[in-house]
Amino acid sequence: MKFQEIIVKNRELEGCDNESKYKVTILSNIMVHQSKEICEYFLRMESINAKVSLGEYDNIVQDSKKNQNQNVNAVLIFWEACNFINGLHYKIDSLSQLEFQNIEEKIKDEIDRVLVNLKDIPLILINRFSLLAFNQFSLVKNRADQMIKNLNAYLEDASSNNMRLIDIDKVISRLSIQSSVDLRCYYSSKTLYSVSFYKKYFEYIRPIFLAETGKIKKALIFDCDNTLWKGVLGEDGFDNIWMYEEVQYLALQLAQKGVIIGLCSKNNPQDVNNVLTSHPDMILKDNNIIIKKVNWNDKVSNLRSIAKDLNIDIGSLVFIDDSSFEIELVKKELPEVSSFQVPSKEYEYGLMVREVSNLFYNPLETKEDIQKAKIYKDQFKRSIDKERSGNIESYLESLGLVLTVYIDDLNYSSRIAQMTQKTNQFNLTTKRYSKNEIERFIKDKCKIVISINVSDKYGDSGITGLSILDIDNYEIDTLLLSCRILGRNIEYKFIDIIVNIAQNKGVTKLNSEYIKTTKNQQVADFYEKCEFIKTGEVNGNSKYSLHFNNYKRKDIKYIEVKNGK
Repeated sequence: MKFQEIIVKNRELEGCDNESKYKVTILSNIMVHQSKEICEYFLRMESINAKVSLGEYDNIVQDSKKNQNQNVNAVLIFWEACNFINGLHYKIDSLSQLEFQNIEEKIKDEIDRVLVNLKDIPLILINRFSLLAFNQFSLVKNRADQMIKNLNAYLEDASSNNMRLIDIDKVISRLSIQSSVDLRCYYSSKTLYSVSFYKKYFEYIRPIFLAETGKIKKALIFDCDNTLWKGVLGEDGFDNIWMYEEVQYLALQLAQKGVIIGLCSKNNPQDVNNVLTSHPDMILKDNNIIIKKVNWNDKVSNLRSIAKDLNIDIGSLVFIDDSSFEIELVKKELPEVSSFQVPSKEYEYGLMVREVSNLFYNPLETKEDIQKAKIYKDQFKRSIDKERSGNIESYLESLGLVLTVYIDDLNYSSRIAQMTQKTNQFNLTTKRYSKNEIERFIKDKCKIVISINVSDKYGDSGITGLSILDIDNYEIDTLLLSCRILGRNIEYKFIDIIVNIAQNKGVTKLNSEYIKTTKNQQVADFYEKCEFIKTGEVNGNSKYSLHFNNYKRKDIKYIEVKNGK
């Protein structure tokens, strides 16, 4: 797509003025005017209502100060070594040792000041320093290499929870230096990068924004024949298929990081199970695969069923299949699903899966991620026993449910931030917070961060509930529960817990809000079910208030509550 076409499409995608905007500021010491439209376009294509602002040319430190209190969601920094001083890329080998050191110390000092200025911004993206465009022909390590190495090491040491370092050389390598850099424009106007570069760059970093805005993918679903292995099991037989070993190892690594791995295949289930359990070359084993829909049903129905069984949004699925017919059908019927066809050139398959892996970008790996396979398999055991049970109340009483409550516990800040970024369905306000912001809330005496761990006779579901209270304003800022613990009345017990904690802080009432999204409509009347009084409604968003002297606790006796350490 040409730049002019991006501009037109970007304008078409722009949200309405009263819609919440995701504000991004781009700071730079070069001219980056083309980055604005391209950044907005790539984010708006993902239904992120982005509004991008550009800082002034070569004014990074001062602009970082200006953005301290601007309610900005993310700051992105293009800090190019070639412009540390005018002509550095050709002067560097002529500098005295003192001049060389002075430039390094100046940039280190500026890094420190920028990071202090931006410490409260939810997300900072800084490109690693590079002189690749000008230093590509050097056969030996030189001063440019040394300066870049030193400053990048300094950036690494200075990195914080809200900071992501971007390896810009990887982006350049995807295109070539010649396609990424426009030297004519650089020498005439300090415009270093091409439109092609910016398109590849924002495509590359897009998963970071998806993670920050709760749009990250959760499940990778494979077909089997000619997808996990080469050959058709029903025709070639058990002994005559051979494994796509690289692809399976990559899938295994994702599973170990908490990505749900599943199968959606038209096949005989017994034959596939036999491969999973008995084939000597199979890398992905049955215990790595959380869900299987192996039957002769159409794949659109099976993918819908997978999302329903996992209790996740259909848009959280990524699907890989070798058949162009199946892929096109899924794209037509389930456009929310990210669908990919196995490349016709087999040697490109591993690269494709590596690129797909970025859709599961997870900067905050937690205990719950590592144990996800077990957690979901425990959940399926619950579902089976629930279906067998004739009485829902007796089933719930048999679970031995235990909620362990943690208040302002920094040990769980990563998981708490992750829940705000990933939970969509049972989420009353859908506010997204970084780990850095959660840690500030935990240390803030005017806020209370309450998290709950849920366990029962089947196993431990981990930290799966969160509420953030703003005591100064008598307000529930955030209330959410992971979808995998719903259906057990935990949400009502959690309200009892929240009221008790607030009362112990001397609070006599709580205000709350339901902010409507496309995915949280199941909780539209939740506060009313908990005896909150509706005080207003605008555009489907409702405000509520609960005076504690009017509150009647649910007193669900089969749920035990414990205090965490």
